[in-house]
Amino acid sequence: MKQIYICHDTITGLYSALYDAWKESRDREAGIELRGKTQQRLFCEYTVVDECEKKAVSVERMIKHNLGYNTYWDFYHALLSDDPSKAEAVFKTMQAARTIPDSTRIMEHLSDPNAAKVFELSRRVSNEAHTYKEFIRFRELENGVLFSEISPKSQVLTCIAGHFADRFPLENWVIWDKTHHAFLVHKARQNWGIVWGEELNRGGVEKISRNEAEYEKLWQGFFESISIKERENPHLQRTNLPVRYRREMPEFY
Repeated sequence: MKQIYICHDTITGLYSALYDAWKESRDREAGIELRGKTQQRLFCEYTVVDECEKKAVSVERMIKHNLGYNTYWDFYHALLSDDPSKAEAVFKTMQAARTIPDSTRIMEHLSDPNAAKVFELSRRVSNEAHTYKEFIRFRELENGVLFSEISPKSQVLTCIAGHFADRFPLENWVIWDKTHHAFLVHKARQNWGIVWGEELNRGGVEKISRNEAEYEKLWQGFFESISIKERENPHLQRTNLPVRYRREMPEFY
């Protein structure tokens, strides 16, 4: 009977499920599914996994030691994706690594369907995070906080946090992930952190500073003035700047 581990779609929850699956089912068929996205199947036994920071740290250490740092980052990025079967693909890739002479080279074995899937998910998340580093727009609120909201497919906040912390170390700023209901928060001269489970004060974030309102009008005017109607190419524009990124950019308000 196949053992299915059910966990929360968070890094701690996913690593906790990987820990239990590896400890109990490393030598037999097992799967990992996300809470709220599980479909009951015949001849399967289901176990609900509790999030545990100690388990997560143990799995991280084991992956880095046995599979290498490059594989660890591929796994980490893949687990941030929106694919519901991502954790099972990572687990089966870990199992496959035991069958090759050098386990640190498992991500080179793209003939293995699970390794190939992990590689593709990792690349997809990395590309989306890189895109948001370029496209994120901050607005200065009345209280001086720089605020931005995004709608990513993947959980990219931890991937972009270091970039903006380096760019704005002396600023208070917040990035709101509307898709996953999470805040990336940075306080001036301090480290960043992720806040879950809080609601956005829509009225507060719509109160922008006077300077911000003026600069937005200037930017929108500049954006319009440099456009040459006769040379517009909507297809090329969508290729370089997909429509889904434009909803939070002031030049497209």
